[in-house]
Amino acid sequence: MEPNVHEPLLRREPGEDYQTLGQLDARQLEKDYYRTLPNRRLFLAALAAVLGNFSFGFALVYTSPVIPALERSRRPALRLTGDAQSWFGSVFTLGTAAGGLGTMYFNDRLGRKLSIMFSAVPSILGYLLMGSAQEVWMLLVGRLLTGFAGGVTSASIPVYISEISHPGVRGALGSCPQIMAVLGALVLYALGLVLDWRWLAVAGEVPVLLMVVLLCFMPESPRFLISKGKEDEALSALTWLRGQEANYWWEYEQIKDSVKEQASQYDAVIVGAVRLVSVIFAASFMDRAGRKILLYASAFIMLASNLTLGLYIHHVPRHPTNASAMAVNSSDPSPAPPTANSLTVLPLIATMAFIVGYAMGWGPITWLLMGEVLPLKARGVVSGLCVLVSWLTAFALTKAFLPVKDSFGLEVPFFFFSVICVLNLIFTKWLIPETKGRSLERIESYFRTGRKSFLESFRRHR
Repeated sequence: MEPNVHEPLLRREPGEDYQTLGQLDARQLEKDYYRTLPNRRLFLAALAAVLGNFSFGFALVYTSPVIPALERSRRPALRLTGDAQSWFGSVFTLGTAAGGLGTMYFNDRLGRKLSIMFSAVPSILGYLLMGSAQEVWMLLVGRLLTGFAGGVTSASIPVYISEISHPGVRGALGSCPQIMAVLGALVLYALGLVLDWRWLAVAGEVPVLLMVVLLCFMPESPRFLISKGKEDEALSALTWLRGQEANYWWEYEQIKDSVKEQASQYDAVIVGAVRLVSVIFAASFMDRAGRKILLYASAFIMLASNLTLGLYIHHVPRHPTNASAMAVNSSDPSPAPPTANSLTVLPLIATMAFIVGYAMGWGPITWLLMGEVLPLKARGVVSGLCVLVSWLTAFALTKAFLPVKDSFGLEVPFFFFSVICVLNLIFTKWLIPETKGRSLERIESYFRTGRKSFLESFRRHR
């Protein structure tokens, strides 16, 4: 007879009676609660927030119709040369990295909603500078400021949406930032066909101002308010989001418990700082070392990082560290071996290395090459298609990551990304020309006449 048969049905410890049945009932009640919630106000709050992502997509590709126009500018002070074009395209990423780094402070000090609203300040100033630009430096500062705003919104909006959403709609709302960024880029390309580049900057301020106005009437994240001890405000915010008729007290208590259990994490600070340094490095050496050498280095670093993460997950045993897991395994404790404990820093190192690799090459240079290698006649349409494919791919990868992990294991996505890095190396070797020091016309000539004539033309002009 099994030993468990002799155990009494009612245990002496409180909270353990009918535990399995209680958990099943709680899960069913949770599903029923979320299924019956009215989502109208939640959707309105999410829409107000993702207007920031729309503005980010708009600002990201602002250079595509503007660079050709400024190449032909009659004002010498505004005419973009090859070096100025490079900075005009890449300085945005510096602002984005700085904005993401600053958001780690803004999110916890100002709050999620106020961080998003704060992004309107550098965004409007940036568009005003670009719309009224009389010299190239005004364009560069404007791009830097709009990039900073994009970094703030990219880091703040997903947090805000995830914290105000409930599990029934969190997946759908979580994809909205990607979709709105793509929509913003497409609207920019459409307006670029009919508006002057100065009026494009004016048009970029419209979604920013609309976002600020709408967010004035939206609540702050209840989780953030609870973390700051503002429980009455948090309850009021949750009531607004879920509706007066909803049984929100249960969810409110759940949020309070989860906030108390969370500990502050400093890994994000390290990663953000590393990313900022990497982007600065890439911007400094892009026109010195050349595009291809940075792409090679970037792909090699990302390949090594993904392989390290995949092999670590596959070979290093995982041991439970939380209290519940320790309780379950208390009858058969099996502490992690010293070797495994000493290797736990590898995932953080590999992640930082990946961010360094991506930020120094395949992150900023691909957008620069898009404006360099595409022919003038197709630049507007094809660059819009590139942005569309990029963000749709990001959406597909984000959507597929968890199902792939659950079906095949967490290491499989990283091995897949390793294969992609190998393909990046092959693609760089055989299909990407070195564009450092070449004019857009000579790059276009390369694709019309072939590699040999391009190189010979370059040697003759040296």
